[in-house]
Amino acid sequence: MQTLKGKTVMITGGTGSFGQSFVKKILKEKDVKSIIVFSRDELKQFEMQINLDNQKVNFVLGDVRDYKRLLEVSTDVDVIIHAAAMKQITAAEQNPIEAIKTNILGAENIVRVAIENEISSVIALSTDKASNPANLYGATKLCSDKLIIAGNNLTQNNFPIFSVVRYGNILGSRGSVIPLFLQQAKTGTITVTNEKMTRFWLSLDDGVDFVFNSIKTMQGGEIFIPKIPSFKVIDAAMVVAPEAKINITGIRPGEKIHEIMITEDDSLHTLEFEKSYVILSPNLIKSESYRNSGIPVAENFRYSSDKNALWYTHESFREKLASVGLV
Repeated sequence: MQTLKGKTVMITGGTGSFGQSFVKKILKEKDVKSIIVFSRDELKQFEMQINLDNQKVNFVLGDVRDYKRLLEVSTDVDVIIHAAAMKQITAAEQNPIEAIKTNILGAENIVRVAIENEISSVIALSTDKASNPANLYGATKLCSDKLIIAGNNLTQNNFPIFSVVRYGNILGSRGSVIPLFLQQAKTGTITVTNEKMTRFWLSLDDGVDFVFNSIKTMQGGEIFIPKIPSFKVIDAAMVVAPEAKINITGIRPGEKIHEIMITEDDSLHTLEFEKSYVILSPNLIKSESYRNSGIPVAENFRYSSDKNALWYTHESFREKLASVGLV
């Protein structure tokens, strides 16, 4: 079990929705030594600094594409949470090289810097879209995941260790469909691309807690996946605006009907725990601690939002939205 006591933690993309919530979370862990918020948006850093006003938090401008900048600002870092990414599907399709530079080459830089500066551990945030990708964003995040996990093959003396957290939609985050539905509800009409579409739905606080717990338990080489309830997108629209008309517009290029977090191929190396699944890299398959804890999933197991064992009802989804201040 790892702790953040006395550690310096750097969060790339730290001014995003996750980064801001994660910083608040680890500041409650009073023994953390310091936090570096690394991002390229000076305005968001300025606004976040005003809201936090905490001497343990240092704001550093930079881009994960810039290896030298990453190297110089992480010399005393113990843990990296790699959250920086180009995430908009349409933007990635229209600007593919930019997505590759940030999501793939940026991940490579993180691995190289962690090894060079002898950082103890790195955990990278991924997405359901990296599993069986249907668009460029998902493909770049799959490459990123592979680079991060493969970092364990390049280390000496077992450090740094590299792991990944993969999860689905964060309720209310930038780019989330719920704020869009709330905005559209004012017009009386909500657009849904496909009436059968399902999604995993996770609150930001739940996502932050899961990453925090994954850092504590990681051995290097895991892809951690939380168990998350599913819900139809059209039902989410009905909960957000029960009086609104729903217009089915047709699925967009690169969009999936259902989300997938674990494929049948992944199932061969996946263990199930009470609240999560863990996909193990080859170097962890024979790990004694994992062998004696998790339960192997069935062959050809597939963790997708349409075949999920956990589902929201209209009432429970409304309660979840209310708990995060969205309704």
